[in-house]
Amino acid sequence: MRILLLALFGYLIYHFLKRVFMNLQQSNLKQDEPIDQMVQDPYCKTYIPLKSSIKININGITHHFCSKECAEKFKKNNFSED
Repeated sequence: MRILLLALFGYLIYHFLKRVFMNLQQSNLKQDEPIDQMVQDPYCKTYIPLKSSIKININGITHHFCSKECAEKFKKNNFSED
């Protein structure tokens, strides 16, 4: 009977420690991931992640947009020829 209780106790400790170390490992992975910088769309003023923004260089300045539609509207409103 004692052997069975010791085996059960060992099994429970093993799974507890395994779960603790897995959680520690996962939290370390999350901390190592870089946080994406947020940029503001100059046309619609929404914030979007830099990595997923649409980048357009206008007159030597890089602008970041949430969509092609916002980029086109921005160019039309601010850089149209009169």
